Amino acid sequence: MNDIPPKGMVIDWDVPVTMDDGIVLRADIFRPARPGRYPVLLNHGPYGKGLSCQEAYASAWQVMVDEYPEVLEGSSNRYQAWETIDPEKWVPDGYVCMRVDSRGAGTSQGVMDLWSPRETQDYYDCIEWAGTQDWSNGKVGLIGISYYAINQWQVAGLQPPHLAAICVWEGGSDFYRDLFRHGGIVSDISSGPWYTGQVLAVQHGKGGNGKRSAITGALVAGPETLDEETLRANRTELPDQVLEHRFDDDFYRSRLPDFAKIDVPLLAAANWGGAGIHLRGTIEGYLAAGTKKKWLRVHGNSHVAPFYLDNSIAYQKTFFGQFLKGEDTGWDQQPPVDLKIRHPGERFASRTEQEWPLARTDWQRHYLRPDLTLRREAQAGPPLSYETMGEGLTFLMPAFDEDVEITGPLALKLFVSSKTTDADIFAVFRLFDSAGVETLFIGANDSAQPLTLGWLRASHRKLDPVRSLPYRPYHAHREAEPLTPGEIAELDVEIWPTSIVVPKGHRIGLTIRGKDYENAPHYAPQSSATMRGVSSLYHRSEKDRPAEIFDSINTLHFDPERAPYLLLPVIPSATGDAPIDWFAHLRGAPMRIG
Repeated sequence: MNDIPPKGMVIDWDVPVTMDDGIVLRADIFRPARPGRYPVLLNHGPYGKGLSCQEAYASAWQVMVDEYPEVLEGSSNRYQAWETIDPEKWVPDGYVCMRVDSRGAGTSQGVMDLWSPRETQDYYDCIEWAGTQDWSNGKVGLIGISYYAINQWQVAGLQPPHLAAICVWEGGSDFYRDLFRHGGIVSDISSGPWYTGQVLAVQHGKGGNGKRSAITGALVAGPETLDEETLRANRTELPDQVLEHRFDDDFYRSRLPDFAKIDVPLLAAANWGGAGIHLRGTIEGYLAAGTKKKWLRVHGNSHVAPFYLDNSIAYQKTFFGQFLKGEDTGWDQQPPVDLKIRHPGERFASRTEQEWPLARTDWQRHYLRPDLTLRREAQAGPPLSYETMGEGLTFLMPAFDEDVEITGPLALKLFVSSKTTDADIFAVFRLFDSAGVETLFIGANDSAQPLTLGWLRASHRKLDPVRSLPYRPYHAHREAEPLTPGEIAELDVEIWPTSIVVPKGHRIGLTIRGKDYENAPHYAPQSSATMRGVSSLYHRSEKDRPAEIFDSINTLHFDPERAPYLLLPVIPSATGDAPIDWFAHLRGAPMRIG
């Protein structure tokens, strides 16, 4: 150990925490030096608790601090780890920060099985261990981004007695629909750079083939160096599992949280730019959670920066102060929904609401027409065909003659035939300026992306009639219903929520394609990669999308009795909210990448 902790902080490295089956996990614990009992903020996951954010995610870190130097203030930043809180900004306020390497990751032994019931039970055991230590006040809160948010839904449904509050920050909740099989189509996330670069790189046993802690010098992935064959035997292969399990079966349902049993105060934070990974599930988890004490915030901008900014930390502390410390922080006066209403140019208007979707929503049908327009009146006409590996078809609304707000979930009704026995629908909701140039937005995972996206595999078109809503079709995904080549099928496509105030003179567009959306290549410093509008969240598995089925020609139909339409959540303009550059108003210029 070569680190001298900041004054007032004690750090316990690699503390053993024994699970109910005898496996030992390891935790780093940052706590106040002064004697006392304090609430615990815990996260548990596979990213390597000893791996510094600055080293492992250097580009993302540098972009964030360049744009928002306030992140560096008030902390040495020596203990920053990916998607977790900075102990130096929490311990002085009387919190214990505890980071646990999940089973089979970092310095924790065992077989890695991501988001499995076994891993969730481990999380439960860690919460109960933390809640009974002599430095704990018996109240444990959970906080973190992405993986460290997703597994909060799972463990909260088990109702650990010492769990007192959760802060789910940009974390999906339905492994089939949110993460791995959008509309039934396999997402590359299960096999792409996230899995190989963030998870396998810190699997327990990488040892000398992995990183060392910049603080302690210890090997981040344990002292042993195992060969690749042994490492593979010590993990379940997520990419193989996702490909093997085509439908929403026991593999996915065993990972699905028991939302009704979540009974602790909940703060859920989503990102308008999170289509394809976290946005839908954060909102759906909030709606499904059984607790009556729950709050939803939806913001914009990148994936990590909003979590670390001063006003966000103050927001989080107000929440936890109320429920972990018993302070009267005023949080109980907080309206249940806090939205950052998006305008072009990364400007946001802060507005609180009482529900989601908004009760005053004017649900408008805008019909897709064979003249490639979107209008309030349907139009019958000849069918339109498109090559599935081409650019697809784009339907445009007339230019708006006044500013119009669209905030909420969207739904799409199509009537489609294919030359083969299946078809993948990729729906892209877009904004174009008065010159016809697409307006792009900073998203959670890409610095230049469209408003939002939707997907559906035609053979998965069967709806769950109990869970479906007019504005949020819910597909069963339990069996395949192949198309008959040339015959028309009715499809209801879920398009993930969005928020945009469309300026006068701009127009909305909807593109129907047979492959992922792409725009002009742009370099994204936060990931050191060139992107095309959907980050690395593509759907390109040849095993899942064989060319003989999906490289074909699809046809949209516009018969009098089959009128396709887009359902839009239009918000009446009665609030008087003036747009502000939300991030710039508080901290300086907004993040602009690419």
